[in-house]
Amino acid sequence: MAWILIVAAGLFEVAMAYALKLSDGFSAPLPSVAFGVFAVSSFGLLAMALKSLEVGTAYAVWTGIGAVGTAVLGMVALGEDASLLKLVSIGLILCGVVGLNLAGGGH
Repeated sequence: MAWILIVAAGLFEVAMAYALKLSDGFSAPLPSVAFGVFAVSSFGLLAMALKSLEVGTAYAVWTGIGAVGTAVLGMVALGEDASLLKLVSIGLILCGVVGLNLAGGGH
């Protein structure tokens, strides 16, 4: 159950970053409010998951989902550059998260 919370928290982190971009420096009211809702949701779910997971691995997975998800969203939805270096870097983040789990931090 805790891993489901981490995944959901990571997805809320992606939504938070997207809302932050749309908020235009907090000058657009609806995206600004959405940012706050997504931020509180993300941190709240992370806090709940940390009751039963190691902080290092859980935090790495949460930030990994957020970083990879936000980078991919930027490329797909916002037309940001999808260079080979960015794609390789995303792959390295994923390898790091998997490596942490294989090292026993996720059990």
